[in-house]
Amino acid sequence: MRKRLFLSFLAIILLTLLLSILSVNFVFQKHFSDYLARSTEVTLEQLPERLSSSFFSHGCWNSDSLYNIAHSLPFGTHIVIKEPSGKTILTLINPMESMLKNDPGLWMDMGLNYTIEEWKNKTLMISGPNGVFAVAEVRYPARARVLNPADQSFISAIYQSLFLAGALALIIGIILSYWISRRLTSPLQGLTKAVQRVGEGSLDEQVPVTTKDEVGQLATAFNGMAENLKKQGRLRKQFTADIAHELRTPLTSIRSYIEAFQDGVLPANKENLAIINEEIERLTRLSSDLKDLNVAEMGALRPYLTQVNLSALIDKTVNMLSPLIQEKGISLAWHKPESTLIEGDEYLLTRLFYNLLHNAYKFTESPGKIEVQMELRHQEALITISDSGIGIPEEDLPFIFERFYRSEKSRSRETGGTGIGLALAQQIALLHQGTLTVESCPDKGSRFMLLLPLTIREKSTSV
Repeated sequence: MRKRLFLSFLAIILLTLLLSILSVNFVFQKHFSDYLARSTEVTLEQLPERLSSSFFSHGCWNSDSLYNIAHSLPFGTHIVIKEPSGKTILTLINPMESMLKNDPGLWMDMGLNYTIEEWKNKTLMISGPNGVFAVAEVRYPARARVLNPADQSFISAIYQSLFLAGALALIIGIILSYWISRRLTSPLQGLTKAVQRVGEGSLDEQVPVTTKDEVGQLATAFNGMAENLKKQGRLRKQFTADIAHELRTPLTSIRSYIEAFQDGVLPANKENLAIINEEIERLTRLSSDLKDLNVAEMGALRPYLTQVNLSALIDKTVNMLSPLIQEKGISLAWHKPESTLIEGDEYLLTRLFYNLLHNAYKFTESPGKIEVQMELRHQEALITISDSGIGIPEEDLPFIFERFYRSEKSRSRETGGTGIGLALAQQIALLHQGTLTVESCPDKGSRFMLLLPLTIREKSTSV
């Protein structure tokens, strides 16, 4: 990549340099040609006065004076001086041009162009004290393409300067192209090696972030991705350990009871069979919750939306758990409001409130208290479930909605928690375009706040 980037920069520099030189050459040629044309016109405008001054200062056409005048004439300019009657007096031409004309090879050696395609003609009146005493018929190039040696030397100096400037710019461009390509590709090469190591299983890779540009943003994104992969790896291992524990515990209990039945240690009576049935129901709930959670996280759980009486649904859930709560010696306060209709899936919402209430029941000891409240806020319903239980440590709050995450795992297992209920509740809330948040303080209790819209904005129910 570094080579391609270097060659790309170099190609851009060469193209830019070439276009710049061509543009400068075009502009220079045009402006210099205009300058030569203006110089020719100015010289010819001054010619009558110079010829008149030369004639009257010498009293005749002096050859030395005429030679000086002819030497200043632009190349290609031919002047025929005549009397007013039309008789030719003399002809003027630049002596240098006359010499070069006699030896065309010198023109080529000096790089001059003597080909003239178009001519202009001009008649100039040469006046004295008594009026016009001569006429100058001038023929000169229509386009200033003929250059004298001085002009050619100036042009050569300009082109040499352009060449040197272009060569210097090219050298600097090559150095800068190499430096920039190396500076851009070095972090990418380091990032590529880090990606390869991550692909080989090394999830502790982090690359230095030295800039704030796109490369720096890419490095930051990679570091975040590597950290997330590392976290997901830990969660995957924890998930494997937790699911093994959750399956092993009831299966071990069931196996122990069956072996006791077979050995005649315990009778297969109603009480013992009820314990086995509870363990089987625990496995069934775990399987059902885990399946629904996976389907919801994949966005494939499709709720059946109907008009649900939310206050009646919560009331039914509260009545369902009231015997367990009262048996544990916990007081329950449910401030039932008037009927409130929302759009939702009655079965999923029942599971949501059951999980939240059962969670409060599990982690609250006698003489504790559970309080359920509901209030309307514009087009939303806010349901609050508070308890006076053991609470949640502050460092655990960001993770409690992750599957199989449990604060104080040994205590959680004693109460029979699987670590799936809150994760499933969060997904159900998202399916209904709601939000589920929590506030908690250790040893003082927790408060879960569920905000549900009365009407789902879109019928698309994917999470």
